[in-house]
Amino acid sequence: MAKIFVLSSFLVSLLILTQVGAEDTVVRRCSKARAFIKLQCQTTLYPDLCVRCLSYYVSNFTTALSHQQLAQFALKVSLAKAQSTRDYVSEVAKELKLTEAKDYSTVKECLDQINDGVDQLTNCIKETQNIKEDGESSNFPWHASNVQTWMSTAVTDASMCIDGVSGRAIGGKRKAMIKAKVLNLQQVTSNALALFNRFVARHKFFNVKKPKSL
Repeated sequence: MAKIFVLSSFLVSLLILTQVGAEDTVVRRCSKARAFIKLQCQTTLYPDLCVRCLSYYVSNFTTALSHQQLAQFALKVSLAKAQSTRDYVSEVAKELKLTEAKDYSTVKECLDQINDGVDQLTNCIKETQNIKEDGESSNFPWHASNVQTWMSTAVTDASMCIDGVSGRAIGGKRKAMIKAKVLNLQQVTSNALALFNRFVARHKFFNVKKPKSL
């Protein structure tokens, strides 16, 4: 009976140690991923925002992050922001239309620009799926150029919305909320573009064909 108790205690202890070891491994990997995110976000215009937006993915990530994965995560964050911003501006536009408010046309223009931004970012995510994980592809420059163009357009769309809303006499609270949401979208998308550009630059650097020796 004593032997059985000792064996049971040993197995329980072994199980606990195994679980602790696994948890420590996950923590170390998450810490490395978090450090990687902080380092790469320093290359963006809004590093603190970049870290806050991307840190969500760290808790569910148990392997090393690549530059491509980080860029793809940033794109997903940007698209999610664009969709939530579109939903808010759409609701405001509906309310203004019902009341036949003068502000409706301005908000509708902003909504059209945000809709275009959503389309551009959706195209970006689809296009990145055509890029192999290691970035090796004869069509890489074409795919990368498409993503860069569409992301730049999404940033421009957000800027145009902000300019339009800022230049019109829209109600204070609505105007402030729209500007805040669209500005956040613009900054997040700018960060995503910076991270994608860094991924592209690294790919070009490490895949430059060396001239053949004579």
